[in-house]
Amino acid sequence: MTTAFILGILGGLGAPEIIIILIIVLLLFGGKKIPELMKGLGRGVKDFKEASKGETSSDEAEKK
Repeated sequence: MTTAFILGILGGLGAPEIIIILIIVLLLFGGKKIPELMKGLGRGVKDFKEASKGETSSDEAEKK
């Protein structure tokens, strides 16, 4: 998928559609599971950024 394709899909969503999607996600995963999912997503983004910079956890340990 290209970025333009993804933005084209997201560009067509208005506030009511986004609210409906969020309600469905809340019903599917429950209120207790969503923070865990966001924590995992944040950790994945952090790992991706570190990997794109060429840093690894062993590099960080050597710096300390």
